[in-house]
Amino acid sequence: MSAVTAPPPRTIAQRCADVRERLAAEHHLWIATGDGDGGAHLIPLAYAWDGTRLTVATRERNKTVRNVVRSGRARVALGSPTDVVVIDATVTRSDADPHDPALDATFSRLPLDPRRVPGVVCLHLRPVRIQAWRNLPEIAGRTIMRDGRWLG
Repeated sequence: MSAVTAPPPRTIAQRCADVRERLAAEHHLWIATGDGDGGAHLIPLAYAWDGTRLTVATRERNKTVRNVVRSGRARVALGSPTDVVVIDATVTRSDADPHDPALDATFSRLPLDPRRVPGVVCLHLRPVRIQAWRNLPEIAGRTIMRDGRWLG
């Protein structure tokens, strides 16, 4: 039986380009928040990416909203175990704008546009740190954004 060899690690610049492309092309993420007492909350949500921040819409009474209003932070994950993107972000809340054209491309494609649900708010996630890797050789250089600045 022959060993499977991993492809060579991508450069930081290539990982940055790949992540930007993925953020623009995909529209679902997992968002994790904490309640301040050690409890974690993890849910999938649709998102819109404008090149600088991710925007999600969810019910105002959702535990995610309560958690981010308290902490101002969240962790987001995209991808699969063989192509991972993890984003640590600061989060702000705003009322959902049903007329925001930046959100139309994502939310209008869903079976139910979340902006049409009563009590929905938007959460705006500004990445502070992004890590991306596809295999073991990429783990060492996985940080591609630090302090809100792309490294490549």
